[in-house]
Amino acid sequence: MFNSISNRFKITLFFLISFLAFGCNQDKRVDVSHVKVNLSIQRFDQEFAKIKPNELAVKLPELKKKYGVFYDDYFEKILSVGSTKDQQYYTMVEQILTGKPFQDLQKETDSVYPNLEKQRPQLEDAFKHIKYEYPDWKEPKIIAYISGFQVQTPIGSDYIGIGLDMFLGSKSKFYPALVESVPRYISRRFTPENITPRVVEVIAREDLFPTIDQDKSLLAKMIYNGKVLYFMSKVLPDVSDSTLIGYSEKQMKWANDFESDAWAYFLEQDLLFDTDYFKTQKYLAEAPFTPGLGNQNDSAPKLGLYIGWQIVKKFVENNPEMTLKDLMLERDEQKILNQAKYRPSNKPKE
Repeated sequence: MFNSISNRFKITLFFLISFLAFGCNQDKRVDVSHVKVNLSIQRFDQEFAKIKPNELAVKLPELKKKYGVFYDDYFEKILSVGSTKDQQYYTMVEQILTGKPFQDLQKETDSVYPNLEKQRPQLEDAFKHIKYEYPDWKEPKIIAYISGFQVQTPIGSDYIGIGLDMFLGSKSKFYPALVESVPRYISRRFTPENITPRVVEVIAREDLFPTIDQDKSLLAKMIYNGKVLYFMSKVLPDVSDSTLIGYSEKQMKWANDFESDAWAYFLEQDLLFDTDYFKTQKYLAEAPFTPGLGNQNDSAPKLGLYIGWQIVKKFVENNPEMTLKDLMLERDEQKILNQAKYRPSNKPKE
């Protein structure tokens, strides 16, 4: 995207995204009005874009001092322009700043996001819900940037980044050109409404509940993802189920209507305890549909996540005394499955 460094970009995404009003959480809301959080949102993209080529030697060190770890991560890991320990990377930075691709992208980003005040209330409310459950959790600062469609929501030692160029809206003129690396079934979810869910997801997956290497069976991965989705539903009580899992309305309906058939397929194929990555990944990964299920490729994707979520819901329902923290600490996926007594109905859900 940015001239000479465009071939270095590698799309790294945290998915499970779409914003469609379907199946919203209706559980009793937790009162978090008394919870105090300090939400800091910084616009690195706007500060960086204002730097003139003849100011690099002065302005870049100032940015480095202000943004610390993020500054190094941005140039070294996201843009891959070289080490920030010397000035050799300045040449690449100048090419980026003066190039039309960057300038056009920044212009559209500013038109969609002159500021992030529309997103602030939902981000703040989500942080309050997390802090309510985990009082010792230290909320990170939010740093907004553009990267040439590389990383959507990276997390660092003291920050969470928001790649605004990956939330420009499903009809952005930039996304059709990316179709080979970012299919339309994914980029349709690059919308402003998805910012907060993706921030919460990366907090859950990378900060609070990182995966454990030995959890290799499909069941373990299903339950892990189910717990993450359940956590997100509690932290984001007004966000639809389809948004949390990244389904279209049609996909959500398919998953609901054919839940029993999908579960039967998993059992018949003896998949739950399978540890073959290449065999099980198709039930967990982003895709337009789930291979082997449905007619004419009309099935919902990521059915392992969907069913894992339903199992976790039933487990909590059968253990009403269990707190959210207790659930997230429970590591025995077999216990969760057994106590869930998961028996999905054959009757389509309305």
